[in-house]
Amino acid sequence: MTSPGRPSGTARTLLVTAAVIVSLEGLAFAVLAALELFSVSSDRVSLGIVTTLFLAIIAAGLLWAAWRLVAGDAWARSPLVFAQLIQLGLAWNFRGDAAWISAAIALPAVAVLACLLAPPVTRAFRDDRSV
Repeated sequence: MTSPGRPSGTARTLLVTAAVIVSLEGLAFAVLAALELFSVSSDRVSLGIVTTLFLAIIAAGLLWAAWRLVAGDAWARSPLVFAQLIQLGLAWNFRGDAAWISAAIALPAVAVLACLLAPPVTRAFRDDRSV
């Protein structure tokens, strides 16, 4: 560690890579929230608003966890791993429809999991005694 809580070297590169991918996922959820908000019709106002809030909360959570991960907060790894596992389940659910949808969901999730669970990242967070 070069500074308290901040991994360096390979671990830092892997964390930044994971954070960039997760940030793109978060931005995708933000776009989905905006699209949902603009598609609310009078016969489903409650559903539209709740869905918009749900997607916006997911977007904010992903973006915040990605930001904290780059800052070196070890706790941020757990919710991001969980989110990627949910994405893999979602990709599995789409496997019968269009194959590109399943791949578009699964490939970033696998990449993020590979970065977050890589031995240099695990060592960097284990060596941080303040965690």
